[in-house]
This record gives sequence, C-alpha cells and structure tokens, in this order.
Amino acid sequence: MKTKLEETDLPVVEEKSENLTKLAYYRFIKNKMAVVSVIFIIALIIVAAFAPFFAPQHYAEEDFLQGYLAPGANKEFILGTDFLGRDYLSRIIYGARVSVAVAIIGAFTSFVIGVIYGLISGYIGGKVDEWMMRIVDILYAVPTLLFIILIMVYFRSGKPEDFTGLKAFFYAIDDSMGGMFFIFIGIGLTSWLRMARIVRAETLSMKQREFVEAAVSQGFTKARILFRRILPNIIGPCIIAESMEIPAYILYEAFLSFIGLGVNPPMPSWGGMISEGIQGMRSYPHLILLPSIAMTITVLAFNFFGDGLRDAIDPKLKD
Repeated sequence: MKTKLEETDLPVVEEKSENLTKLAYYRFIKNKMAVVSVIFIIALIIVAAFAPFFAPQHYAEEDFLQGYLAPGANKEFILGTDFLGRDYLSRIIYGARVSVAVAIIGAFTSFVIGVIYGLISGYIGGKVDEWMMRIVDILYAVPTLLFIILIMVYFRSGKPEDFTGLKAFFYAIDDSMGGMFFIFIGIGLTSWLRMARIVRAETLSMKQREFVEAAVSQGFTKARILFRRILPNIIGPCIIAESMEIPAYILYEAFLSFIGLGVNPPMPSWGGMISEGIQGMRSYPHLILLPSIAMTITVLAFNFFGDGLRDAIDPKLKD
C-alpha cells in the first residue's frame, strides 16, 4: 500500500521531470554543433567496436617493403604506412578503440564512485563528512598524471617472470588487455574526486528541502532517500560535469602512450603513433598529422557534446 506522500507527490514529480526532459531535448537538438558531435561520437563508437570490419588490415600486419608510404601513394594503403609498413588507416581505426574505451570506462568509474561517495558524505554529514572530504583533499593534492605514472612504473618495472602476488596477478590482466588495465586503474582512482565534491555540495543543499524532510518523517531508509529522492534531483549537474571531463581522460591516455607508459606495442594508440612518428616527421608528416587530427576531432566532439548537454539541461549555466 502506498503512503500518502507517494500517492500525492510522485505523479507530480514524474510529470515535471518528463516536461523538463522534453525541454532539454528540444534545446539540445537546436544546438547544431552538439548534434553533429553526437553523430560523430556514435559513428566513432561503432567504428571502434567493429574495427576488424572497417580496417583494411590488422593493425600489426607488417610489410617492410612498403614502409613510409605517403597517403595516396598506393591504392592498397589509402593513408600510407608507418616505418614498419603497417597500414596507417587500420592503425588509426584500431587506435580509436583505446580512446573510446578510456572515455567510456573513465566516465563510468568516475560517475559511479563519485556519486556514491558524495551522496554518503553529504547526507551523513558531521565527522564522517569531514573525514571523507579530507581523503578527497589529500588525493587532490597529488597531480593526476604523476599518480598514474607512479602506478604504471610500479607494476611494470622489473622482469615479469619475477613478479609475485598481486603484482603478478594485475600484470597478467594488464598484459592480456594490451596494457590498458593500468590506464583504467590510474584514471579510475583519480577521476572521481571532482564528481564527489559536486555531488556532496548538491546533497548538502538538497537534504534541507521539504520533500526530503517529509521522506525522513515517513520513515524511509537512508538508501531510499538517497537514491529515490536526492539522486534524481541532482543527476543533471552530475551528467553535465562528467561529460565535460571525458576529453581529459582521452588526453591522459594519449600522453601516457606518447611517453611509452600507455598500451603495449604493437597495439596502436593515437598518442603512441604520434610518438613513433616523431623520428620521420620531417619527411613523412602524415605520421604525426593523421593521429593528431583524429585525436583533436574526437576531443572537440566530446567538448561540444558536453557544452550542448550543459546548455540543454541547465541553460542558466551558459556563459
């Protein structure tokens, strides 16, 4: 049997939420750059998911006789080849897998951990909130890239055959994933901090509202209040904040691959391809330009998507 609060309050809330969703949708589709960005992101995800279908060759297939071909010089290699004669178009397509995986997993990890942590900290308050936020402050003091690099160096230093315990276990997982596991771990351990602060601030404000106090007086559990009352009302700002962090995750991975701490060769990454292309950049500029263009367009697409989402969900935030 429904309580009086549920019978009278929820239908109104659901109807209001539906109207706000429609308004946000109409505002979003009016933003041409955001719509184009969504189409590009969807296409990128499809290409990355079905890379073997779209790529002319396997990313590791070598032909030393065809090394350093310029784009258009050979019909078989549309975008040319690298120094080992590997098809550059295929490597760019497979490299999209890394960027898409980092974007999705980084955003998901940050969102889940940050939202749960921030909800608990903001709602419970007091000493618990104080200690939880001090942990966030300490982690915030550590530079993200430095923290990720230290993780990489620790788990990858030494001879794999000498590894034991958790180090051997995690290294085996990382090796089976082509070096992507530690990238996920590094980004996941640091990316949720900003989200936790945002959710905490929203929760502190929201728990003073009348509908939350009414739910408390009705005897609802804390979990129900957090996930059925507070979270639906703060989900918009959280999605906006997370969507605008995705480009940073892609750039983190590109930088790590550029300095040799990203994915394991021969798995391609746009950052790694740029690093490899430096040795021949004067004579063969396509080695740097093509992956750079791919990464730039992808980062811009996620930026435009985040901006469009922000303007659609809360136009008051528009600059």
